[in-house]
Amino acid sequence: MTAREVATEAYREALPALGASLVGGLLAGLVLGGMRGELRAVEGLLVLVPALLATRGNVYGSLGTRLATGLHQGLIEPRVRGSDRRLLAAAAAALANGILTSLFAAAAVVVVLTTLGAPVAGLGHLLGIALVAGVLSGITLTAVVVTVVFAGYRRGHNPDTLVGPLVTTTGDVFGVLFLLIAVRVVARLLGGI
Repeated sequence: MTAREVATEAYREALPALGASLVGGLLAGLVLGGMRGELRAVEGLLVLVPALLATRGNVYGSLGTRLATGLHQGLIEPRVRGSDRRLLAAAAAALANGILTSLFAAAAVVVVLTTLGAPVAGLGHLLGIALVAGVLSGITLTAVVVTVVFAGYRRGHNPDTLVGPLVTTTGDVFGVLFLLIAVRVVARLLGGI
């Protein structure tokens, strides 16, 4: 293949994913804009949002690249049914890492804002929000990553091209949506914030 053919193929595969990323980013922004009340009610939540969203992209993007590498090397098959332990272990590790980093981020927000003398919601509230959002988005993102990587690979696309834009966008959209749900669930379970 010539350099031009390689570049054309890369753009052909990447442009739809980047377009979806653009639309998804706008949707995430709309949901975040609708969370003004929650962001005001839960002091420190605005500081936590970027950390939670970055965590989603980093953790589940790594899962996607691991799966893509396994597919390219022939270590795993592009199917969920009858899949080996490696796929299940990678998914479980990503889910655990996503949840643990969410909890760490919530604790760090409380420590940093308290040290700075800034108002912050209680540790229990922020940990609860991070846990609920981490579990919901983790399960969703694991399913999305596996589906996108395997479907793209079976259709002859390079999954590495698809993983970045789609995982970060899905992480942003579902991350913000599940954050909103988590704030409301924790407010009901633990009382007013």
